[in-house]
Amino acid sequence: MESGKQLSTKIDATVPTAARMYDHYLGGKDNYAVDRAACEELDKVVPSTRALAQNNRRFLQRVVRTLAQEYGVRQFLDHGSGLPTQNNVHQVAQRVDPETRVVYVDNDPMVLVHGRALLDQNDRTAVIQADLRDTDMIFSHPDTERLIDFSQPVAVLFNSVFHCIPDSDTDGPLAVVGRVAERLVPGSYLVMCQLVSEDAEVREFVTNFMDQATQGHWGRVRQEKDVAEWFEGMDVLEPGLVEVSTWRPDNEVAPRQLTQEWIEFGGVGRLR
Repeated sequence: MESGKQLSTKIDATVPTAARMYDHYLGGKDNYAVDRAACEELDKVVPSTRALAQNNRRFLQRVVRTLAQEYGVRQFLDHGSGLPTQNNVHQVAQRVDPETRVVYVDNDPMVLVHGRALLDQNDRTAVIQADLRDTDMIFSHPDTERLIDFSQPVAVLFNSVFHCIPDSDTDGPLAVVGRVAERLVPGSYLVMCQLVSEDAEVREFVTNFMDQATQGHWGRVRQEKDVAEWFEGMDVLEPGLVEVSTWRPDNEVAPRQLTQEWIEFGGVGRLR
């Protein structure tokens, strides 16, 4: 996409956004009636969506803690970070090491407003407004350059966000992953997951519903094989690419995804 393209700073309460719908599913308060109405309609066809969103958030927290504790990662670049909630990436990572640096990226102006308010007192964390496909702008942003040392390993997060962008040779998920990976040193990590379904009717319904509800700010629900393509050439950490509630659960009774009309699928890849 065109690097440095100006994004709107106006918050539109008349059109649902994926970030605010996700916030609603997590029990947050930074959403509007239009977002809640869209969630209600979505639930009629895919009723497991709230549990799916909650399990995805737990996956993100486990991944960040694991990378910080077990793999020594001290830099995180979070694409499509969404609205701040409890146990955000910087909070999880900085419990392991207070010096850990985190940059959040989102195109939603509401995320920018709430994120900057939350991070005002934390000089090792920043939030920038950018399209996740604008790799040049993200990597050259002053806050990214201030906080992230790309001569050292970085964990780059694309958590439950690639379904928000369509397929494209230059701006689709595979192209974005390639652009990001070529800027990282070996030993860096890519965390990637997205909504998938092996049911063609579910894929078609959710893709069309979200595309219409968000007025085109959507990509598509994909299949597991599509996600696997993004990890080609990487070493995938155990347990591999899985439904995310089964990725290194904290214990045997941790919440699991109970219905399978669609799932959040992905994992963690290490660059060679």
